[in-house]
Amino acid sequence: MAAPTVMITGLDGFTGRYLRSECEAHGWQVVGCGAHAALARDPSYRQVDLLDAPALQEFVSEVQPAAVVHLAGIALVAHQAIDKFYTTHVLGTLNLLQALHGRARGVRKVLLASSASVYGNAAPGMYDETTPAQPANDYAVSKLAMEQMAWMWRRKLPLTIVRPFNYTGVGQSKEFLLPKIVDHYRRGARVIELGNTHVKRDFSDVRSVANAYRRLLEVPSAEGVVNVSSGQARSIQDVLGVMEGLAGYAMEVRVNDALVRCDEVEVLYGNCDKLKGLIGPYETVPLEATLRWMLESS
Repeated sequence: MAAPTVMITGLDGFTGRYLRSECEAHGWQVVGCGAHAALARDPSYRQVDLLDAPALQEFVSEVQPAAVVHLAGIALVAHQAIDKFYTTHVLGTLNLLQALHGRARGVRKVLLASSASVYGNAAPGMYDETTPAQPANDYAVSKLAMEQMAWMWRRKLPLTIVRPFNYTGVGQSKEFLLPKIVDHYRRGARVIELGNTHVKRDFSDVRSVANAYRRLLEVPSAEGVVNVSSGQARSIQDVLGVMEGLAGYAMEVRVNDALVRCDEVEVLYGNCDKLKGLIGPYETVPLEATLRWMLESS
């Protein structure tokens, strides 16, 4: 029997590369598309713009996926072109859903990657899927708008929306906080500029997130919104302490006022009970192991 095909948008991105390895290791045939031209000839990858509806429809017709994971989007909250959040996340996702409904004959699961940023940071504590959404920036608003638009398709397509909390790993851009910290230690830097270091956040390993996504694809009953998180809150100061132990020295931390949010809540993390109820036991890679992996990578 031929392996089922999973189509991954954003296959060329940070998460897409790990999800590809995870799926291939568990019997899936992976094909995908992304914004960039392939660096080497790869018959499983095609450069397709989500805003090019005809090209997307053609790709879906050719692939005929059994499952789809929609990762493509703008990952950096500080992206300067605000309008691209909305065109990419809302219109691009709409084009994908239309293509799947009209051209994919046997799709069994469509997993859309939203973000835990839709919860905002109005109150401290653990957030579950019933926590009211209070997005606080255009990135988060566009992700919530994507979710609302997508729900109009829930009777036409088997949708699951995941809301991942922060995650990291080898290959993530140094514009993100943890890769920035690790890079400073890797280079032997003695000073780093940060914002609030006492705040506690939920950090997962990208390999754990990829594992959760793949397992959700394989659960027919996985519907609605699902948090993907470690269920633990770790402070930035704690991250610095782990890195100090791994690198063997302490780095001076200078507070940059431009990076400080005066109204930032102290503790935010995710409840992943629903995820565990759907896929079974789920243990994330310990943060210490993730940071060591990142530090020791070439």
